[in-house]
Amino acid sequence: MVIQMYLIGSFTSQEEVSVKRFSSTLREGNVTHHEYIQVGKGRDVGLNQISMFEAKIANGNGEQTLSRDIYRLGHRFDFFRMLSCYFTTVGFYFSTLVTVLTVYVFLYGRLYLVLSGLEQELSQEPAIRDNKPLQVALASQSFVQIGFLMALPMLMEIGLERGFRTALSEFILMQLQLAPVFFTFSLGTKTHYYGRTLLHGGAKYRPTGRGFVVFHAKFAENYRLYSRSHFVKGIEMMILLIVYQICGHTYRSTVAYVLITASLWFMVGTWLFAPFLFNPSGFEWQKIVDDWTDWNKWINNRGGIGVPSEKSWESWWEEEQEHLQYSGKRGIIAEILLALRFFIYQYGLVYHLHVTRKTKSFLVYGASWLVIVLILFVMKTVSVGRRKFSASYQLVFRLIKGLIFLTFVSILVILVTLAHMTIQDIIVCIFIFMPTGWGMLLIAQALRPVVKKAGFWGSVRTLARGYEIVMGLLLFTPVAFLAWFPFVSEFQTRMLFNQAFSRGLQISRILGGHRKDHTSRHKE
Repeated sequence: MVIQMYLIGSFTSQEEVSVKRFSSTLREGNVTHHEYIQVGKGRDVGLNQISMFEAKIANGNGEQTLSRDIYRLGHRFDFFRMLSCYFTTVGFYFSTLVTVLTVYVFLYGRLYLVLSGLEQELSQEPAIRDNKPLQVALASQSFVQIGFLMALPMLMEIGLERGFRTALSEFILMQLQLAPVFFTFSLGTKTHYYGRTLLHGGAKYRPTGRGFVVFHAKFAENYRLYSRSHFVKGIEMMILLIVYQICGHTYRSTVAYVLITASLWFMVGTWLFAPFLFNPSGFEWQKIVDDWTDWNKWINNRGGIGVPSEKSWESWWEEEQEHLQYSGKRGIIAEILLALRFFIYQYGLVYHLHVTRKTKSFLVYGASWLVIVLILFVMKTVSVGRRKFSASYQLVFRLIKGLIFLTFVSILVILVTLAHMTIQDIIVCIFIFMPTGWGMLLIAQALRPVVKKAGFWGSVRTLARGYEIVMGLLLFTPVAFLAWFPFVSEFQTRMLFNQAFSRGLQISRILGGHRKDHTSRHKE
């Protein structure tokens, strides 16, 4: 007999079942498991649906990690049952979190070595420079970092079941279908939502829809879904890799840099552009134009009571901070301590400018903070002027903005001519001030009641909007550039869908274009 079940349950019910099973096991009870012949359920087939489902599961595992049931089970189990409990419940997500944290520790450790000058000193030591076994170990490490070692269990399993020729062919087919891109992107989803739940709690149900996904997701929608979980972290790692190359390219070879950072650059590219790669019609030019119009409308709309996050950036920004409002003191302190890592750029890079390379005085670091205060003051002046003069005194407001621009250009020209400031110094200054401003923004969001009482919340919102616009431009520009070439869209369609559906999609585009032309002629 075939039994078909359509499971229409929320994640909350699944979490309650898990808690009941834990309690029954603690009381030395038995939990029976019933097998069914067939279970019918809608599958998540789109990247956005899969990401929301994985976020939901990661939130639930974060709450289970904090529960007293897991704590008691871990203390009362024997070693082998404890391992079974770990790897079948919260262990997978904890290992994922440790993996991403290891990447961060590696990158910030490299940043410390290159900014402090310790890497250059170590590279000149004969005991390290002429150590051939160490170089061989590092080369093998870079080979393992690419990910071949992680694929060996899968190859062995398929090889033992179906033959090693089939295993090798399936492995190559997975690479052509961009499976590493998908699973690396999924790694960021699990890590973000599991880690945030550990710090602040707040697991909730996320509807996925489970529809037949062939529609195009707009750029604003992808930005809302992946801004905090992938885009911000991807840009942070990209800045770390660029700074590591800028400050160490004089004594380090290009081959060594590639061997050290190749896998990390792959991770950065995946976290930044995988949503657009797996988005149907993601590189079609007309879709890109519509996405840009929708993005501008969304980012500039004001929020308010009753305005959904899909219509306004301000409403979405407020929703993204809900976990901080219900977090405890430990979560707020942890958020502030994590935000302090962005000040490392400023303290280390300010002494690597050509202007300040000959001095190590602490006044240089103090002068950098003075520049940051002046930039924030100028932004506050422009914001106040826009509210007071943009409607009634447009000429005065434009004159103020023109004077500010001319002053900035004059200061830049003086620094280039008199202080011999180079283009590399200008790039380094951007990497000094941008992360510092983002760190200040994160601290202000964590201390929201204090900042609101001081009257600076409007300035914080303006600064946050500016950062969102910059991040949106960084993401949108490469996608729009690739959309200029028609073969990119054709390649994406063949990659996402089978040959028959791709051919039908091409025919539907042609017919849709003819119908559009016929309609426009009829109107004329």
